[in-house]
Amino acid sequence: MPMIDIYASAGTFADSHQLAIDAAATVKSIEKVPDIPMFRKNTAAFVHELPRRAIANVDGDSNYVRVQVLTNAGALDRDKQIAMVQQLTDLVAKAAGDPSLKQRTWVLLSEAAPGGWGLWGHAHTNEELVGAARAEIAKLKG
Repeated sequence: MPMIDIYASAGTFADSHQLAIDAAATVKSIEKVPDIPMFRKNTAAFVHELPRRAIANVDGDSNYVRVQVLTNAGALDRDKQIAMVQQLTDLVAKAAGDPSLKQRTWVLLSEAAPGGWGLWGHAHTNEELVGAARAEIAKLKG
């Protein structure tokens, strides 16, 4: 149930809402979690459009994108990390209509500490999240 934040200069993306949907779906797919409401409703992306002057490299260029994905601890093994960076980089470049943006997109993968994943007003451990998912699956199976 990761949170995805995408930061870019205003006007980089024609459809920020669709980018947010696509980024959330991409991350959910890479994580390979069950397709249940718990994961569908709690995997979300936020597109932050900043003034051009709010982003700069050493030379003053502002045509960069930063994507940060926060997951619960241990959610991404090495293969998932590689897939996450590649697919989100490709997604951002496609959404911008600029293949060269792949060279200027940073993807940062972060993990919440055990007990540091807040959902439904509770700081969950991984075991609690797994238990909640299993309970929802059982409830859906009826």
